[in-house]
Amino acid sequence: MPKCTINGKEVEVKAGSTIIEAMYQEKESIAHYCYHPGLSVAGVCRLCMVEIEGNPRVQIACNTVVTEGMKVNNTSAKVKDAVKWGLDFHLINHPLDCPICDQAGECGLQDQYMEFGKYDPEMAERKQKKHKVVDLGPTVVLDSERCILCSRCVRFTDEVSKTHELGLFNRGDRTEIGTVEGKQLDNKYSLNTVDICPVGALTSKDFRFRQRVWYLKDAETICPGCSTGCSTKVYFNKEGMFRVKPVYNESVNGHWMCDEGRATYKFINREHRLLKAKKGKSGQWSEVAPGAAAKELSGILKGTNADSLGLVLTAQYSVEEYEAIVSTFVNTFKSKKVFFWVNNKESFESFDGLLLRGDKNPNTKGLLKILDKYGLTATWGDLKSGIEKGELKTLVVAGPENQAVFPDLGEKITELSKVPKLIWLQAGKNEQLEALTGDVTLIPLKTYVEKDGTFVNHQGLEQKFKRVTTVVSEALTLDQAAQLMSGQEIKITTADTFIESNRRPDEVMLEHRKKNEFVFKRGTL
Repeated sequence: MPKCTINGKEVEVKAGSTIIEAMYQEKESIAHYCYHPGLSVAGVCRLCMVEIEGNPRVQIACNTVVTEGMKVNNTSAKVKDAVKWGLDFHLINHPLDCPICDQAGECGLQDQYMEFGKYDPEMAERKQKKHKVVDLGPTVVLDSERCILCSRCVRFTDEVSKTHELGLFNRGDRTEIGTVEGKQLDNKYSLNTVDICPVGALTSKDFRFRQRVWYLKDAETICPGCSTGCSTKVYFNKEGMFRVKPVYNESVNGHWMCDEGRATYKFINREHRLLKAKKGKSGQWSEVAPGAAAKELSGILKGTNADSLGLVLTAQYSVEEYEAIVSTFVNTFKSKKVFFWVNNKESFESFDGLLLRGDKNPNTKGLLKILDKYGLTATWGDLKSGIEKGELKTLVVAGPENQAVFPDLGEKITELSKVPKLIWLQAGKNEQLEALTGDVTLIPLKTYVEKDGTFVNHQGLEQKFKRVTTVVSEALTLDQAAQLMSGQEIKITTADTFIESNRRPDEVMLEHRKKNEFVFKRGTL
């Protein structure tokens, strides 16, 4: 563990650490573009300059290893002048289109200029023109004029996704990022290139021009897209959810996440959600409050013979929700007919070697743990047999939250709707469910961003997640539904009592406001 001095402070670092890693460790600010802790060192931006005692020339911190007794600073006039000229060089051809750039508000170039630049430009030459709005593939758009050639995206496709679509082409000030001939940027991790782009050169087709980032709030949570359980951050405001990005987690996903996981915000938004409970009989539907619908079922379920009552669970809910609903069925309704609906059965155990798993559920291990705790061993074959023989009269289904990863959803709706009484709980709308003509009750559930809970990933790692916001206030969590169906009362929180109906769109609770939307007091110059 060599000791060195950084900006006058003695620190101890791991053997083999570079100066920039030591500065990260000590939270010392340093200019840089091309360095990324999840990629190899390129040393092309020449901004992370430091002065090392005894060395007459400034050195780059990203590719210089710390040695015992080394004294380093990046605060001297010599270093500041080197960084200033480096920034000036990067900005020679960079367009001044910040007002229309999607990266405005989270741009590394703006941040570094404000912290390390603030100089009067001395370059009078015309800017080099390059290709704009370049379609790289199904997910990413390139503006070559904004690119500062940090090569992060190229290194990502070479070292992380190992798909090798991107490269640097031409020389000098005509150099551009581009795709290798005959290829598109089309891999399951392509949007990580947008995350690591320090400027607005690479933008996401999905998020492009949809929101200004300063209008968005953000909060950390766990991705429900598969059993990896990546740490993520969701971005939202009163208009809904807009994107998901990875959060560094050394033991799970590192710096990255897959493109599939980024799409998990879409089923959360109101336009895709079941807003009220629906009761249907002979094709005639009526809407009721979700809590009232669940409470009304209490008498029906308690009066049902235990042998004719079943529960179907998908692995999309939290450990706490499984504990509540399974204990209700076993202890209150005296039924042990609890069935695990396995989606993607053929590819359930598959893994792409990086993050993506065939098990498209966040909590399979958590569900199996609860089933094992209560000694529940019923199989899907037992369920089919019970339906065919007419033994199952009433079935409660905790349907998938993320319907897109259940390719057999339509088939299962047809199969399960053969019971005389079907109670289906899930977050999203489903046309096939609403077209059923039997005795059906649909109850809306909250999504993963609207509740607290625990997911257990494929490794058996328990990960807590916290409520982010409320999208459909009257929707229930699975444990609330279980309590009401068992005849108990539920504790209503402030978040649960917010009712959007009969209010103007601008009359929203504070947590849904855009960050800067209602700022009436201006600051002083």
